[in-house]
Amino acid sequence: MTKFLVLISTVIFQLSFSQKTMNPLEYKSSPEVFSIPGLSQSVSIDCGTSKMILLSGQVPLDSKGNLVGNNVEEQTQQIFKNIENILKEYGGTGKDIVKLGIFVTDISKTPYFRKVRDEYINIQNPPVSSLVEVTQLFRNDILIEVEATAVIKNKR
Repeated sequence: MTKFLVLISTVIFQLSFSQKTMNPLEYKSSPEVFSIPGLSQSVSIDCGTSKMILLSGQVPLDSKGNLVGNNVEEQTQQIFKNIENILKEYGGTGKDIVKLGIFVTDISKTPYFRKVRDEYINIQNPPVSSLVEVTQLFRNDILIEVEATAVIKNKR
């Protein structure tokens, strides 16, 4: 009888916590965002009633790979356009962002970043963020890079 109860309990436990799909990960790219070989633009993790979207660090390149802007404000505008285009692939927007990681070559330019950021995020519940000043990004003309994590409710 004890073995039977253990078996029934194990089956109930497994069914209660099993994923609806075999693979909870989905990788997506936006044709509106420049794709760099060797990395994914984003990955979605199915969390049941919602999905968590992790975006690679976004830089101020247009869909053809051309630099947009020569200052932090202009570059941030392109970065958030890229973020919006990727989130759109999942049915989301910048308002769904819950975390930002910002890498900037001149921390004194942070107000210019914030001015643009605030056009895209949920101001009432702003995302948690980390801001790091770096000496250089992957190219000398790139002044800022932004990573984002978003949570989007699944449509049922």
